[in-house]
Amino acid sequence: MNQKPSFDLSLYLVTDRELSLGRPLEFIVEEAIKGGVTMVQLRETSCSTLEFYQLAKKLKALLQARNVPLIINNRADIALAVDADGLHIGQSDLPWQVARRLLGPDKIIGLSVETLRQASDANELDIDYIGISPVFATPTKTDTAPPFGLEGVKAVCAVSRHPSVGIGGISSQNAAQIIAKGASGIAVVSAISAAENPRQAAKLLANIVKNKVYEME
Repeated sequence: MNQKPSFDLSLYLVTDRELSLGRPLEFIVEEAIKGGVTMVQLRETSCSTLEFYQLAKKLKALLQARNVPLIINNRADIALAVDADGLHIGQSDLPWQVARRLLGPDKIIGLSVETLRQASDANELDIDYIGISPVFATPTKTDTAPPFGLEGVKAVCAVSRHPSVGIGGISSQNAAQIIAKGASGIAVVSAISAAENPRQAAKLLANIVKNKVYEME
């Protein structure tokens, strides 16, 4: 029987090729890992299933060699096809029970929560972590619920039995505050993908999360 992979939410990269300044996804991910990213979620909203599968396969090989979990956003079929480490779902995606049945007990399942009530309800679910979404308003995702803000993060962490990762509008300017409110980690998109130097950007964020302090270089 396989064992569920251990995972570290502290610095969680969510991919977005449109924000990668024309650079290959594999380059962004590899540089981000070298900088300290601990988990990677492949999120693709506008490519074909074949292209999504091919990207996932490439990232799986890249990440497996470095012992970093690959999480697939929303697409259980892709997660199964490439034997990804897990799946991340939102409130309007595949129900968690179905995702768990499809993926089995040994895969990581993350669930986005958009309200305090959803975070509390998630305590009863067989999932592995929650995404607090969004912490702040963000241009990378416009179909989101009202932002939680820092006090909202604190409230979610107080009621949740699951480890949590904050996402939405997070940068080196506010990352430490999110960790200070109780989150296990931060999930970022443009803060790494759109950075001129993704490795350096990841390194800065990893240092902030680890030390809960602002490090300005």
